[in-house]
Amino acid sequence: MAPTSRRSDLDGLSALVTGGSRGLGLLLAARLARRGCRVTVAARDEEELRRGAAWIEEKTGTAVATAVCDVRDRRAVEAAVGRAADRHGGLDIVVANAGVIQVAPVASLDSGAFEDAMATIFGGTVNTAMAVLPRLRASGAGGRLCLIGSVGGLLAVPHLLPYSCAKAAVGALGDGLRAETAGSNLSVTTVHPGLMRTGSHLQAEFGGRSSEEFAWFSALSGAPVVSMDADRAAERVVRALEKRRTRLVLTPAARAAGVAHGVAPRVVTRLSGFAARLLPPPPEGDRPVGEAGHEIEQGHGIDRAASTWTERIRRLGSALNDRAAHRYNQRVPGPPTSA
Repeated sequence: MAPTSRRSDLDGLSALVTGGSRGLGLLLAARLARRGCRVTVAARDEEELRRGAAWIEEKTGTAVATAVCDVRDRRAVEAAVGRAADRHGGLDIVVANAGVIQVAPVASLDSGAFEDAMATIFGGTVNTAMAVLPRLRASGAGGRLCLIGSVGGLLAVPHLLPYSCAKAAVGALGDGLRAETAGSNLSVTTVHPGLMRTGSHLQAEFGGRSSEEFAWFSALSGAPVVSMDADRAAERVVRALEKRRTRLVLTPAARAAGVAHGVAPRVVTRLSGFAARLLPPPPEGDRPVGEAGHEIEQGHGIDRAASTWTERIRRLGSALNDRAAHRYNQRVPGPPTSA
């Protein structure tokens, strides 16, 4: 992580980052700390938070506060926001980043998968935004709220339908909040990243033919050119916050997809349908995720025998992503795997 030499407009401000213990959230928290912010990182897992805070201090020389908080729980969010504001004398910057990724064909899902994605991604963002808006309005520096959406919210991605639906709702929330706070000292920035090398494939949840789903997702999200370096993405997000930009779409592919869908939706939908046919089909006699005998698996728990063809293909594209998982606190401590 390169140092920031110039003085930042964010120096001395108080910041809260949800989902800040790993991946993009971890890098955003570190970038804010390097710019002189007094940072609180919030996440569900206390041990993961401890490791993330230690990583930030090692990389930046700045200690950050932590808050154990499940963003799906409105009262827990309000309590975490209150503690962060009390600790630092208010809140000036909030990044709503917490989320979950589910990868499976829709035939392998039930409504519960959509409910889970909406509760964590959209509900968590709503809970965070509603809890922090009064405090951001009271910021003497002028509050900054950043909502992390996705290109999946601009264009529905096959085998990522619950995620796409929830991220689309986050995008609508950002547009609406920006309109309703126009003319005030509060700015709202909505970020729509494309594929990034954050190592999130190990934390994502996979259904259907889980090992094959894991293979294509981790390879594509780690492929050079198609995906973006996560640290560079974090820097661009923080710059957008500094400049109070209203919208940021990261990666040329994501920008092109968003524009193409607006200009030629029928063509883009046909191309998406073609891409879906190239992805793993649901198993024969597939049962929805959550039914007995068909549980969803996290990436770090999927058996990845090096001799299988799916793992050989995955490793060709995912080498950079696997390294990112090591760097950005995505790996679950425990016995070594074959990966």
